[in-house]
Amino acid sequence: MKIHEYQAKELFRKYKIPVPDGYVAFSVEAAKIIARQLGGFPVVIKAQVHAGGRGKGGGVKIAKSMDEVAKFSRAILGMTLITPQTGTEGRLVKKLLVERALPIEKELYLSILSDRATAKIVIMASVSGGIDIEELAAKAPEEIIKVYIDPLLGIQAYHIRQVAFGLNLPSAVIKQFTGMLKNLYRLFVDYDCLLLEINPLVITAEETVAAIDAKIEIDSNSLFRHKDIMEYRDIDEEDPLEVEASKFNLSYINLDGNVGNIVNGAGLAMATMDLIKIAGAEPANFMDVGGGATAEMVENGLRIILKDKRVKVVLINIFGGILRCDVFAKGIVQAAKKTGINVPVVVRMEGTNVEEGRRILAKSGLNLVTAEDLKDATQKVARLVKGEE
Repeated sequence: MKIHEYQAKELFRKYKIPVPDGYVAFSVEAAKIIARQLGGFPVVIKAQVHAGGRGKGGGVKIAKSMDEVAKFSRAILGMTLITPQTGTEGRLVKKLLVERALPIEKELYLSILSDRATAKIVIMASVSGGIDIEELAAKAPEEIIKVYIDPLLGIQAYHIRQVAFGLNLPSAVIKQFTGMLKNLYRLFVDYDCLLLEINPLVITAEETVAAIDAKIEIDSNSLFRHKDIMEYRDIDEEDPLEVEASKFNLSYINLDGNVGNIVNGAGLAMATMDLIKIAGAEPANFMDVGGGATAEMVENGLRIILKDKRVKVVLINIFGGILRCDVFAKGIVQAAKKTGINVPVVVRMEGTNVEEGRRILAKSGLNLVTAEDLKDATQKVARLVKGEE
């Protein structure tokens, strides 16, 4: 789960990680009140959306007067902010972060993330802050410092020294940086983070360090442990279909293709999407209804998928183990009748009572296409998408 910058900075303050003074505003008047409370100019007006590159899209402005605070706040609130991370559809800005501008001497990059390849936590840092890390990795990979930490041992003094010396930090800020990095690591572990990023981390004219940006992504599977983080969820920043699917305990991710998928099992879903692409079509979503899928779950899954107007064909790929194929076939028929399907549906089933399941589908009178195996199913899907069947 992603959270907003102002929320990430609330967690930073909790862990004594230095950030500029600032508060969230939901209106132009609130932004002016906050600017007045900060007690001086310049102040920074920042759009709050779940995407990076906001400055490039016009979502970050430095205001040097109250008139500019009103002008920039009015321009940013309600705008559709388009950045490299939002795609062409952009994000509607509904809130701002208004914070004190700091006198910056140097900008750095710092992040902590999980590295699955090594089963370790990795600290990434660079002397080139304020730019996309992907861009830096492509142009100057030698500038990226990587320090790997065994999560069973935790962060040690030598890890911090590696990062500090790699960043060529002035001696005056090393002690403060050491405490900050320890606290960042503790925050990362305490909240089961997938990513914690500061871009840029700055050294100020007073020789202090401060996080003037903050990005945190938390493992959604751990949220039962973090009730306070659940309060940070902003469903306006999430795909509406994904939000609806979560209400029915469906694992759903919206994609860019035109083949809707309902599959029981994450591994089977990944294999199905691969085969759809190999057959020459594109998956419109990832949907895993789980091993204990019910007719109700299939019905909800179909309804959600069919709300995506790009979907031309639906593929249901089920392995009947816990749930028998004949029972599942009855569920598909029931769901299809309730949902009112207006696109072809290809069904591939294997497992217990598969022949009876296929017979039920054949007698249903619905626009259902049965497939012998997964290869046959994906080929039929591709032909239907192209209008060949």
